[in-house]
Amino acid sequence: MLINKFNYTTINRETVDGKRHYCLPDGSKVPSVTTILDRTKPEEKRQALANWKRRVGEVQAQQITTEAASRGTRMHKWLETYVKDGDMGVPGTNPFSKQSHSMANVIIFEGLGKNVSEFWGVEVPVYYSGLYAGTTDCIGVWKGRPAIIDFKQTNKPKKREWIEDYFLQLTAYALAHNEMHGTDIKTGIILMCSADNQYQEFEITEQEFDHWSNEWLKRVELYYLS
Repeated sequence: MLINKFNYTTINRETVDGKRHYCLPDGSKVPSVTTILDRTKPEEKRQALANWKRRVGEVQAQQITTEAASRGTRMHKWLETYVKDGDMGVPGTNPFSKQSHSMANVIIFEGLGKNVSEFWGVEVPVYYSGLYAGTTDCIGVWKGRPAIIDFKQTNKPKKREWIEDYFLQLTAYALAHNEMHGTDIKTGIILMCSADNQYQEFEITEQEFDHWSNEWLKRVELYYLS
């Protein structure tokens, strides 16, 4: 169940040139964390994505991407319900709903239920004034440490070196939350489940936080210089 430790308020979003932006309380508009990451993506990653699309075909690639996004959205909804209410409820008979419910249950059993002692917020909007904004899946206390917690679905298990952008995303949210609410969050957790219910857990430790902060701020600078 949620503990109302901070005053989290909604930030309006809008699309600017096809990319997500946030409208801050001071009236300014800033890009989302994901917009910055997409705009500043290294060329080798863009090329790898293009090669994959050519290999499987544009139609098949779009279908895979759409299905993954829909599955992730459903899984996030189940987990949001769990954090708010302490229970997900039942999925019904829809096979897609049952699959995402099962994936969410794996994340709860292996991660949230074992290691989170407090939930401070879910779908929490954060911003760093003048630079960026975003919405983190969850904020709470992970193994005794305040942490940004993100939920990820995947078609197949990932290696740590494949998901650097996820670490940058967690760091961006932590820096923004620290700026807004005077916290000192330096831990980030990714809880991931594949479509066939394989669980993975990735962590940014306090010792790694400065490294990822520097890498994130380089991407922010590159975004505004491009």
